[in-house]
Amino acid sequence: MQILDFDSKVFLAPMAGITDRPLRRLVASFGPGNIVSEMVAVNALSRRNAKTARIADVRDEPYKVVVQLVGGDPSLFAEAARMAADLGAYALDINMGCPVKKIVNNNSGAYLMCDLPLAEQIIRTVVRATPLKVSVKFRKGWDTGHVNAVEFARMCEEAGAAYLTVHGRTRAEFYAGQADWDIIAAVKDAVKIPVVGNGDVISPQKAEEMLKYTGADGVMVGRAALGNPWLIAQIHNYLETGHQMPEISPQLVKQTLLTHIKELIAYYDEKIALGLSRKYVCWYCKNMRDARKFRENYVRIDNFSSALEEIERYFDNCEEQNRKEEQK
Repeated sequence: MQILDFDSKVFLAPMAGITDRPLRRLVASFGPGNIVSEMVAVNALSRRNAKTARIADVRDEPYKVVVQLVGGDPSLFAEAARMAADLGAYALDINMGCPVKKIVNNNSGAYLMCDLPLAEQIIRTVVRATPLKVSVKFRKGWDTGHVNAVEFARMCEEAGAAYLTVHGRTRAEFYAGQADWDIIAAVKDAVKIPVVGNGDVISPQKAEEMLKYTGADGVMVGRAALGNPWLIAQIHNYLETGHQMPEISPQLVKQTLLTHIKELIAYYDEKIALGLSRKYVCWYCKNMRDARKFRENYVRIDNFSSALEEIERYFDNCEEQNRKEEQK
């Protein structure tokens, strides 16, 4: 089943503070895949908060961006949806799965799985507000005693959702344990609209396995893409052709990290970008040789010239060590 007119079955998950414009541009540069923004608070957007409006503004991005909205007040969703449309959204997604305490305490995110009438009102409000297609992202349920994803999915479909994304964990589980792909399959069986599966898709092979196991129409990749922005394109290519893309070299990892940092500087400023780059450095060098020492050195650096020198030194050393091992 085709998901709207997207060109791929693979979605980059919305991640607060992570799937910003710099990361979206980087992921898109590697090849096909569908991009979802970090979540946008409807209360701040409807107040025309400048920072929030900037997060929602995707007009200069040359690819389709699904803008995700989060909130708990139906009266604010219509204006926020219209603003997101004006700011370039290709489609809208409603966050009904975020497990974070400050979100659920605001009657938002995963809380809405406990209040179906409110969730339905929000979906209908957004669907009526703009001609853009509307999706809903939610979880297996609140906890193991309250698993209601199938009932919730049927409500979303009846309220006008164009497609659904299901994370196979409860709110209580956050991101721990193994995702339940059976609940994704159950949701797929229960509705006629497309379903995207989310949870434990960490490789092209796992993506293929989820699609076959659940019957889902697409897959969403979250934490596995951190420090691994080429993964979305790798999965797309594998699902379309059955072929694995070439292994990523340390030099490509280095160049990608440097490009990412340049994008962070351009979008934010040097001070903010340096702070943000520390978490990305940790992700990019995961599972590489001497990564712990590199991270420890990098987080102590307080200026960009030294930071860039440290990145060059570390990755060039990795490349040299790899060459020596190949020559043995």
